[in-house]
Amino acid sequence: MATKTPSRRSRSSATPAAAKLATPHATPPVDAPETGPQRRCIVTGEIHDRARLLRCVVGPEGTIVPDVAARLPGRGLWLLPRRDIVERAVAKRLFARVARQPVVTAPGLADRCEALLGRRCCDALGLARRAGLAVAGYERVGEAVRRGNAALLLFALDGAEAGRRRMASGARGVATASVLDAAELSGVFGRERVTFVAVGPGPLCSRLRIELARLAGFRPAAMLDGMNFATAEPSRQDYGTRTHE
Repeated sequence: MATKTPSRRSRSSATPAAAKLATPHATPPVDAPETGPQRRCIVTGEIHDRARLLRCVVGPEGTIVPDVAARLPGRGLWLLPRRDIVERAVAKRLFARVARQPVVTAPGLADRCEALLGRRCCDALGLARRAGLAVAGYERVGEAVRRGNAALLLFALDGAEAGRRRMASGARGVATASVLDAAELSGVFGRERVTFVAVGPGPLCSRLRIELARLAGFRPAAMLDGMNFATAEPSRQDYGTRTHE
């Protein structure tokens, strides 16, 4: 009995999913629906929760303005928070294409995004410190870990690798992030050379995790380990301030 040869149609039926993954997303139209908590990156077409993306808007004079707090009026132009993505959007003139109008992108847009995100991280950490949820210094951080009061450990981006490994080895199961440098951490705590910080659990910690993850995309040496965003509550990031689409 002859073996039945698969038809041309049956042989190709398993390929659409792979082909779809390999095909770049088309640039979404500016009038695409923006209901719900998710947005589409204008560069990659990927869809994520808005709290994990970077929003830009067209300013009054046609200048692209980073809106890291998602508060400014106007149609949002959403990006994955990564330096290469911002630079690609500029190089390919995607802001103008999606906004359907001429725009101006100032030199150093990615650097500006990094600076604004860094400020938000420091502000969030400052709130945690003032609420008594964040402590600094090797000994105090170690004590917080031993007592089970640490939900997130911050290691200075320019801190000693040996001390970082030693602290992490005694804090298994605790999320760690090396995104902020010693100067930024020191500025939050008003001390010289802060390289270790522990943050307790709660909404402020959840907010800080999201902000650190966004900033990490602009700092190649940044490291995140054990970061879980499932419990983050984007709607509370700005404490009830109305956000724009």
